[in-house]
Amino acid sequence: MESGWDWHSAKALLEWQIELGATEAIGETPIDRTVMPERPPAQSAPAIQAAAPQATGDPVEAARAAAAGARDLPSLRAALDAFDLCDLKRGARSLVFADGTPGARVMIIGEAPGRDEDIQGKPFVGRAGQLLDRMLGAIGLDRSAQDDPARAVYITNVLPWRPPQNRDPSPEEIAMFLPFLERHVALAAPRAIVLMGNISCQAVLRRRGITRLRGTWTEALGRPVLPMFHPAYLLRQPHAKREAWADLLSLKVRLRKIADA
Repeated sequence: MESGWDWHSAKALLEWQIELGATEAIGETPIDRTVMPERPPAQSAPAIQAAAPQATGDPVEAARAAAAGARDLPSLRAALDAFDLCDLKRGARSLVFADGTPGARVMIIGEAPGRDEDIQGKPFVGRAGQLLDRMLGAIGLDRSAQDDPARAVYITNVLPWRPPQNRDPSPEEIAMFLPFLERHVALAAPRAIVLMGNISCQAVLRRRGITRLRGTWTEALGRPVLPMFHPAYLLRQPHAKREAWADLLSLKVRLRKIADA
């Protein structure tokens, strides 16, 4: 009987399990799967609520309440870490919150962590992140320039946890984490936002179609916003680097105007 899995799908699933820390297919102790496990003792309603305070209600409303309670970036990170209504958290290794300098003039919003980001717990650290660093450096910006406000950058993602096999976030996942992102922007207080890729445009602008959106400044979250191609797209489509360079120059001009204001 056919299993329904082709070789490539099975290999990708196995690689994902290895990334999650699985090191062996079986345990040392045999388990009789024909025996029904004992049911745990029933909990009272207060005990259940104490163990899982977010287990009921609308996850978006729960996210909005949790985000609103954050008074600074450390407490927002703690609220995200405690948020248990998204299954992505169970399959990811790390919470990927942010990198760079809070309070920087520029805040870059990417899509979701990939494999390298999940391992290191920082956004944009894989090949796409290395390209992003070179792009920023070309206009005098540097995520590590914490002591130089003119060059500093702050970076985050729409989603804090890696989707399995780097799939696109679902609309439900985007909606769930949008309150955290909105609060993140309010607390980081950038003067301008760069949206990298379709997912971040979908979250912030409620629109997709990065080839049409890129390069055009708009307003969102109370700030100037510039959509750009995601560096991962540029790695696949090197011909688009010309448009990306034009967008970087546009960002440089906008930052010069901010500095002169």
